[in-house]
Amino acid sequence: MSLSVEKLEGNMAKLTIEVPAEEFTKEITAVYNKQKSKFAVPGFRKGKVPQAYIEKMYGPAVFYEDAANNLINKYYPMEIEACEEEITSNPEIDVEQIEKGKPFIFTAVVAIKPEIKIGNYKGVEIEKIDAEVTEDEVMAEILKTQKENSRSISVDDRAAQLDDEVMINFDGYIDDVAFDGGKGENYKLTLGSHSFIDTFEDQIVGKNIGDKFDVNVTFPEDYHAAELAGKPAVFKVELLAINAIELPELDDEFAEEVSSFDTFAEYKEDVKKVLEVKKEKDVTRQKQSKIVEKIAESAEVEIPEAMIKYNQEKIFDEFAQNMMYQGLNMDQYLKITNSSKEDMLERVKPDAIARIKTGLVLDAVVEAEGITATDAEVEEEIQDMASSYQMEPDKLKELIGDREMDSLKRDIAARKALDFLVENCKEV
Repeated sequence: MSLSVEKLEGNMAKLTIEVPAEEFTKEITAVYNKQKSKFAVPGFRKGKVPQAYIEKMYGPAVFYEDAANNLINKYYPMEIEACEEEITSNPEIDVEQIEKGKPFIFTAVVAIKPEIKIGNYKGVEIEKIDAEVTEDEVMAEILKTQKENSRSISVDDRAAQLDDEVMINFDGYIDDVAFDGGKGENYKLTLGSHSFIDTFEDQIVGKNIGDKFDVNVTFPEDYHAAELAGKPAVFKVELLAINAIELPELDDEFAEEVSSFDTFAEYKEDVKKVLEVKKEKDVTRQKQSKIVEKIAESAEVEIPEAMIKYNQEKIFDEFAQNMMYQGLNMDQYLKITNSSKEDMLERVKPDAIARIKTGLVLDAVVEAEGITATDAEVEEEIQDMASSYQMEPDKLKELIGDREMDSLKRDIAARKALDFLVENCKEV
């Protein structure tokens, strides 16, 4: 097995991988053994046709494609693992030589990690971000908990009011024609939640159970379904039920029910402390983002398009994974939003470029400052990972290969670089 690397322009490289002739011949035979039962030849029992006879009948290249794919899938990952260059894209594979009795040679054109030149990264000036938790923020968090602990009471002696939860049937029409997604039955809606478009909810206020009425709205110009955007619509609505939402009093009894504290004052103070910790973390993340963004703005780097495309695909896959957790596959999402994968890939391109630049900036700081992950930090990281996976740390260590361990150490070093940048920034 041999690998040669040819540097190309624009931070690209051409890898040439040569597989010995005997290995290629061996793989052809392996493919034959897997596929021989598919060949029916008069005079031979099924699965007993000799390899040489099949190659004579169908040509010597009959098993080449599968043999080549198997060898590429086997040896490409092995060779890039040993390659000194850091590969940052999917490969464009070409077969250079494929003939029995000769070495199998293929090439892979890939993006490699570009060099980045950053300016002064110490003392970067950023606008000061207020980390103080206000009284309004504390009360907003408490009111959210209050709402979560509310109870719903059915009412039939008054009209619907804001903050009521109502149940409705509705049918939507544009120019007297029903449209897809415009129908709902036994739909629960909180009036004033602004979960429906325009003034839909406002027009239910004042109606009584059993009322049937029209709701006139206009879809926003930027509505996700292009065929509805900007168009006026009429909804035929029937009000089926009204439920008043009763909120608990914000007193000591409430504090005892929703927390481990005996008094509302103690509970409120604890809410403030929790918010302070959260806000401090949020502010730190904002600072990190602003600092790296400033450094990246003045950095000199040529990012290969293949690297950008690779990261666009990664972001798309991450989004698809999140959709799956919410019970929605990407085909459904794309249909709902009237978009395509190509549209989404183009939309996330700036994010892909920003992600790449962030990584390159942090790598540069790590190298310049000699930042490394200590054994204690690696051990702590493994402990945290094991806890989240509900595994024993020693068992997790057994599963972590050299490549994963290197990645873990790089992640720790990158986080330390972010901390370093924040510690050395100037807030103005």
